[in-house]
Amino acid sequence: MATTKYTKMAYASADEMIFGEAKKPISYGLGIKVGQGSVIPEINFAPRPGSEKSPESLTKEYVDYIATDIMNRAVTLGFPSVQLENEWIFQMSNEPEKFAKPVVAGQKAVIEKFHDQYGIACAVRHTCADSRLHEQGMRFGQDKMHSYPEKMIESFEVAADAGADVISIESVGGKEISDFAVVRQDIRGWLFGIGYLGSIDMEWLWTQIVDLAKRKKVIAGGDTNCAGANTAMFMAGGYLDKDVPKTFSAVTRAIASARSLVAFECGATGPDKDCGYEGPILKAISGNPICQEGKGAQDAHADLMGNLIAATCDMWSNESVEYHPEFGGSSVQCWLGVIGYEAALMNAAKQMKQDKVLRDIYTASDRFRGAEPYILAYDNAYKIGEAIIEAGDSYYLRAKAAGLKAAELIRDSNNKGKLKLNKQEKDTLNKIITDLNSLPDEEGKFVDWALKEYKDVPAFNPKNYEL
Repeated sequence: MATTKYTKMAYASADEMIFGEAKKPISYGLGIKVGQGSVIPEINFAPRPGSEKSPESLTKEYVDYIATDIMNRAVTLGFPSVQLENEWIFQMSNEPEKFAKPVVAGQKAVIEKFHDQYGIACAVRHTCADSRLHEQGMRFGQDKMHSYPEKMIESFEVAADAGADVISIESVGGKEISDFAVVRQDIRGWLFGIGYLGSIDMEWLWTQIVDLAKRKKVIAGGDTNCAGANTAMFMAGGYLDKDVPKTFSAVTRAIASARSLVAFECGATGPDKDCGYEGPILKAISGNPICQEGKGAQDAHADLMGNLIAATCDMWSNESVEYHPEFGGSSVQCWLGVIGYEAALMNAAKQMKQDKVLRDIYTASDRFRGAEPYILAYDNAYKIGEAIIEAGDSYYLRAKAAGLKAAELIRDSNNKGKLKLNKQEKDTLNKIITDLNSLPDEEGKFVDWALKEYKDVPAFNPKNYEL
């Protein structure tokens, strides 16, 4: 299956982008309608340690406790719709028939019961794990020890056959290079790892996922660069953290957007994954619905854009919360309340025709909190999307263009006295711009240089990407 590259933006202007509406809305599951005028809460969860000791105990955790608790609370609070997201643990992807199949089937039975009894719209997304090891091999036939590439595809087969409504993944292509680059603040290495190698791996993987989804009549959701850009974001942290400059993290996010876009180019329809903070850029280009997380994800991590990132979402998530008791109920019930009420606020704003006002308040509250929220504000996300489109088909050139555009947006705002950067942040930004501008304009020359420059990075093997 060939990929279809985008040649124009889905929206005529950034102002057209708004939460709960997408140019390419989708319907699936038991009455779920995404991007059709309302925001849907998507609750993400994890089992307690020890529940994975057997298929029976894991199924009980996921089905009898987690899924049932979620649906009970959704109906109790009067939420009209909810989507469950099950991010697979290792045991499920390692032995999908044994550990995953009963979980998928059981969760589907639970939501069907509640849909039939109460009329609530619902669906389940299954995010299969990417267990591939770069040192063992990323393609079929390379991993002679574990067969992880083959098990990854088998996971999607099992999920689709057992009742998944949406299939997604957080793939790890290029991570061996990006991990090396982030600790050294090497933007050229990041561009090679995520912008180039990551995009190549995405095309290989997502052509298969989309083909499988079409055969199985399920939704191919999307990917996220959690393995790369989120690593940079977490290391950059907040105002007290100094390990990685926030300007570096911001530019890596822009580069990652060119990589995550490949899933949509292969035919994925969204909603993409919640932890893909690059979602606003993808939506601006593709028009596909996106899932986002922010202030409702405090159970899993902190970020500097908890409000802003909601501005263009179509689903609103909490990230992953371990199942355990809280004063207000189980953890999944409490966090469903947090994201469900936020979705209700957005939907009320739409009904009152105040949605753009709320969108702009979300954006204004975080816009200058840091470099990364600044470039993900919907107007700047749109500009980065334009840079990607204008760069053409080359994975290298468009990732480079995205990074440069983000860096220039940050620099220009700082020069105007709006986005305030300290000396370390400004020095890093200037080096990023210099390093990116020093790279060749031809993909072949860049790849030749990068293969020599990063040939000794641990676990890097060009054969993983057929280079």
